[in-house]
Amino acid sequence: MILSLPPGEFDAYLFDCDGTIADSMPLRFLAWQQALSEWGCELSEELFYAWGGRTVVDIITDLNARQGLAMPVLAVARRGEELCQEMLPKLTAVPGVLEHIEAEYGRIPFAVVSGSSRESVTASLTALALLDKFEVMVCAGEYPRPKPAPDPFLLAAQQLGVDPKHCLVFEDADNGIQAAQAAGMAWVRVPTLSR
Repeated sequence: MILSLPPGEFDAYLFDCDGTIADSMPLRFLAWQQALSEWGCELSEELFYAWGGRTVVDIITDLNARQGLAMPVLAVARRGEELCQEMLPKLTAVPGVLEHIEAEYGRIPFAVVSGSSRESVTASLTALALLDKFEVMVCAGEYPRPKPAPDPFLLAAQQLGVDPKHCLVFEDADNGIQAAQAAGMAWVRVPTLSR
């Protein structure tokens, strides 16, 4: 079923990737749970989803602080991404979002705005045969402040040459919706498919 959009005309669509374009969150949870357990770290499903939209580096840093651990942040991030890559053959697109991409592709520009690495986003979009649909990708490490700050969305709008007030954001996470609101953009919440 297609998602209903807020009223108005939009000149660009900005999409989060994990949980919005790609139904990757259940797979990513399993991968991250395994990666973190290798360093004696626990991650609940509730916390994983609550932290949606945050960068991997921030999440690992916070988990170290909360659990009194000293996990090597970059090594853990690499391991988690390796495990996520192994699960890509099981990846599917979120149907309601895919319908909007197919309906509007070529009419208005699209951007992906993600808290994941460029490598991870590229791999997911390639697995879904959607990579060529996006004119701009804004990924972790490419903006000063991550979601819920507006920086990632504002950078995407700037790169597309579209006024933020004429952008529509597709997001599944509270952090992303807060970022869209802070950027002065309209948004549509993508419901979580499976948990």
